[in-house]
Amino acid sequence: MNFFYKESRKKQLHYFTNGRAEKTPLFSLAKSVGPEKFISPLPKKLFRFSVLISDLVALNFVLIVLFQILNLTKDPTNQPLFLTTNIAWIFSSYITALYFGKERFLIRTIQAYLLYTALTLLLIFLFKSNFSRPFVLLNFAGFGLTLIVTRTIFIGASSFIKNNMLTSKFIVLGYNDLSHKLVSNLRSQNRTFQMQGYFDDYNSATKHSKSAPILGCIGDSLAYAIKNEIDEIYSTIPPETNPDIYEIAQQAEKNFIRFRFVPDFSVFINRRVHLSFVEDLPVLSLRQEPLEDLGSRFKKRVFDIAFSTFVILFVLSWLVPIIAILIKLDSKGPVFFKQLRSGKNNMPFLCFKFRSLTVNDEADSKQVTKNDSRYTKLGKFLRKTNLDELPQFFNVFQGYMSVVGPRPHMLKHTEQYAEIINQYMIRHFVKPGLTGLAQVNGYRGEITKEEDLTKRIELDIKYMENWSMLLDIQIIFQTLYLSIKGDKNAF
Repeated sequence: MNFFYKESRKKQLHYFTNGRAEKTPLFSLAKSVGPEKFISPLPKKLFRFSVLISDLVALNFVLIVLFQILNLTKDPTNQPLFLTTNIAWIFSSYITALYFGKERFLIRTIQAYLLYTALTLLLIFLFKSNFSRPFVLLNFAGFGLTLIVTRTIFIGASSFIKNNMLTSKFIVLGYNDLSHKLVSNLRSQNRTFQMQGYFDDYNSATKHSKSAPILGCIGDSLAYAIKNEIDEIYSTIPPETNPDIYEIAQQAEKNFIRFRFVPDFSVFINRRVHLSFVEDLPVLSLRQEPLEDLGSRFKKRVFDIAFSTFVILFVLSWLVPIIAILIKLDSKGPVFFKQLRSGKNNMPFLCFKFRSLTVNDEADSKQVTKNDSRYTKLGKFLRKTNLDELPQFFNVFQGYMSVVGPRPHMLKHTEQYAEIINQYMIRHFVKPGLTGLAQVNGYRGEITKEEDLTKRIELDIKYMENWSMLLDIQIIFQTLYLSIKGDKNAF
């Protein structure tokens, strides 16, 4: 990827990173993209806590009512259900990040409820509980109904607070592309903001714009803000081009008007960037990576260990001997195919597979094609059903791979593809996986044209930038579905 730097504008970044702006309390950059991060109708901690408590109360209330109606309280073997269902709900809400943000709240609620239902049924089956079907159905229906009621109450209360208590008026200094984008984003993402107009020295003669009126010159902005009880002023004018901006900012704060600088980072890098902070120093990154967070990596690793252990103990323990015998009967050679492949940070690791080809000298250089003459009779079936990949659960358990991630390529192909696609090596920031976002979207198997490789890399990077446990689980289920249904690109 090419990045275009404009030398004539480098001084502007100085104001926002290590120059005047950093040394003044007026430097109030939002710490992440999107106004919802610093505009909220309810404090996040209060929101999380209140919703969590209401859900747990609703869950246990439904159980208590059903136990009383169906007269189940006398049987002590039924009591563990309270603990089981509470653990199942807490786990489901944690996996779906239900209480970690208000974005997509209703969708996350549905996802958490479906996962909770599946886990509860699984636990009831595993522990062979003697609950009647009416009890189980009424439990799920009752809890689902209470979730609908509580969500309606929370959304209604939030809407009431937004529309009646937290309306905020703002003006923008500067009439330019950045100010237009700012106003558009604020309006689309938060209804509590009322745009009053622009102030600009070069366009003050123009009284109207597409989004709001131009109210006058920049020097008139403070008087207007005080007179009209403006809550916030956003400045898209760099202080280097108009030194009066700092004076306006200082006087605005004295009059209890918040002043916010909006730097235009697009003049340095021609793509969307991620803004974070190290103490009070802003840091620009080319992308957001959820797995940079230690907690996210720990959560993914725990899932990988648990999932791979389950598969190794309950599937591979009996499946490996069967497939090993079939491979030996089908053709000469070892049961397992071992090959060095590119891992995290491009560190090679020994990747395991069931051997699906005849022993040959091109295994480390030539990719498998659709009608490859090297296939064994059994190997074609193993590859079609993805059974040849199962030994890689040992790689997952060892820590070289993850259940979900970009597929690992042989070392020679890594070198070749890196020369073709500039972004290719970015996919190695995370561990490779048995399956991935590219695979479940049809980009797997033989690479015959550059477009196939480009799309595969785009999806690998998209996964890396948007990782979540829910996305991993979704990809796993899609992989199972495709393995049963059959994937035309699996060969």
